[in-house]
Amino acid sequence: MSVAVGQPAPDFEVTAYDRTKDGGDDQFPTVKLSDFKGKWVCLYFYPRDFTFVCPTEIVAFDNAVGEFEDRETVVLTASTDSEYTHKGWCDSHDDLGKLKHLMLADPGHELSKSFGVYDEAKGLAYRGVYLIDPNGDVRWMAVHDLGVGRNVDEVLRVLDALQTDKLCPCNWKAGEETLD
Repeated sequence: MSVAVGQPAPDFEVTAYDRTKDGGDDQFPTVKLSDFKGKWVCLYFYPRDFTFVCPTEIVAFDNAVGEFEDRETVVLTASTDSEYTHKGWCDSHDDLGKLKHLMLADPGHELSKSFGVYDEAKGLAYRGVYLIDPNGDVRWMAVHDLGVGRNVDEVLRVLDALQTDKLCPCNWKAGEETLD
């Protein structure tokens, strides 16, 4: 299955790590994309826990969780690691220890394969990011090479543009004129 803009995002059911519930019985919830029907979803993949570029991205997205929430958007992240590896990484990393969004576990690689970011030879996911609308359709996606981190401000800019439901010119920013 290949993911395409304008098409339904693949639904999934995975275990996640919820740092906000650390120590509680519900710190490893089952999460489905359909749980977020009616909301925008920003789902981003990263290659692996305990790496170097990944925490810079995760922290940047986490620092922007409030901005995403202001836009009625849920932030989810995923890698091919298990929920227990996610927990271990968060426990050992000061900045990740404050994480406010869910980390999806994909040790069987089904999630990353369904979104088209899995590299079979390397056994990991590329840096894919997907904006999924309240109906469950992919509205924007970008996939980066392993060594290049993403720009969260650009993801927010595109989300703002999509939420106008109007034509937005190149480099458009929220508050600027749209095209008629």
